[in-house]
Amino acid sequence: MNSFCKNITFFMLVQAITIIPLIASSSLEPDQGHLDDNSRLSLWYKTWHVHTVNDLSNNKTLLVHCKSRDDDLGIQNLTVGTEFNWKFRPRIFGGTLFWCYMAYDNLHAAFKVFWEDPSLYAKCNYGDCYWIARDDGIYLKDIPGERDEYYYDWELGRL
Repeated sequence: MNSFCKNITFFMLVQAITIIPLIASSSLEPDQGHLDDNSRLSLWYKTWHVHTVNDLSNNKTLLVHCKSRDDDLGIQNLTVGTEFNWKFRPRIFGGTLFWCYMAYDNLHAAFKVFWEDPSLYAKCNYGDCYWIARDDGIYLKDIPGERDEYYYDWELGRL
């Protein structure tokens, strides 16, 4: 085999080694548990989980419709005490964004539920973002702080 063929073969091998993880890192995937590494270096290859929870009173049903640029997760009707969740891997070149529309009675809200931000990563404990709908607003659970952070007022908009 001449040197040109060796160089082409080496180049193709390097390309295959670098492209396969990129393709696998940006897709939605079926539930496989929480066995992910939480180091900051693995954020691009990490599987993230987003949970939307109905914690409304008086048996109110919560309508939830979540999307990203690439995926429409459909309309969900959550009864009190239930949740809708999904998992994904961030886009390797950045720009991962999921947002949701939530509504009950005559109140509604549309807001981001996952975006690339180190403070969001920390609140989600580098893996699980919990968005909780209550009568007075929507909360993001700060997992390491073991508290719920007020995020959105149904009537006034984002605080």
